Amino acid sequence: MVFKRLLGSLGVGGPTVDTVLDPGPVRPGGTLGGQVHLKGGSADFEIEAVALELVARVEAEHAEGESEGVVAFERFTVGGGFRLAEGEERSVPFAVTLPWETPITELYGQPLGVVLGVRTELSVAGAKDKGDLDTLTVTPLPVQEAVLEALGGLGFGFASADLEYGRIGGTGQRLPFYQEIEITPPPAYAHRVNEIEVTFLAHPAGLEVVLEADRRGGPFSSGQDALTRFTVGHDEPRDWNTEVEGWIGQLLEHRASYDAYSVPQHGHESHHGSGPGVGTAVAAGAAGLAVGVVGGMVAAEVIDEVGDFFEGDEDEGEDEG
Repeated sequence: MVFKRLLGSLGVGGPTVDTVLDPGPVRPGGTLGGQVHLKGGSADFEIEAVALELVARVEAEHAEGESEGVVAFERFTVGGGFRLAEGEERSVPFAVTLPWETPITELYGQPLGVVLGVRTELSVAGAKDKGDLDTLTVTPLPVQEAVLEALGGLGFGFASADLEYGRIGGTGQRLPFYQEIEITPPPAYAHRVNEIEVTFLAHPAGLEVVLEADRRGGPFSSGQDALTRFTVGHDEPRDWNTEVEGWIGQLLEHRASYDAYSVPQHGHESHHGSGPGVGTAVAAGAAGLAVGVVGGMVAAEVIDEVGDFFEGDEDEGEDEG
């Protein structure tokens, strides 16, 4: 989705920017390509820099409750240092590498409820202006997809996905937020756990898989969250169904509280929530995660334009970020 905006800080007659991303989704750690199309205004302008920012809508928990905002999590300078003549049209090609921890936005062509954007910024004569905002679609790495397919094979169903501001201690997390993919248990596990939250922390050598279970309490004990982590390589041959089934067994036996792994943010605990994801949530059936996502129904508001999604929250998100 492409949005054209006049550079407001330069007033009427200033240059315009239109960023067009290469078609098709990208993967975490992959290359994002495209073109930034510039059109000169009613006078010549010195273009000091053309920059791209990756932005995400993120939930944050604090003492007063929950809030949402836009967080910029990567920035690239892709051009600049040239004069844009009056009425001149010029294109700036780019190819940038996404962070390995970039969240997944869709699985098997279905949105998961997480919306990312690519925001274009021009620096002109000492002034900066956000000129364009485009939707970024990210599909899982093969190892991430293998884990999700194995969970679906065990009968887990997709519930929602969102982004949580904060850090999971004891991991190699680099971004200021993490993605949670919430799944519901099949009957074989339903008496032991309400839901399981899956977080992927990818890096060049492999993947950290963080699993958190909302445990059910017994007649004489309260429920307690359990969390555990596993590390796998990108190309390791594995029997994923057996592997992931073992992970689930270890998770349900693990009784360490989430506090042992979490670093508080802004004086509050960084907690994995269980509410609906940001924007679009896909309801999955008990037939399995993969089948549930493909055949699922859109259970929350569908976002047609990323501009509407981020509108009004950019300043708030920059403060939080």
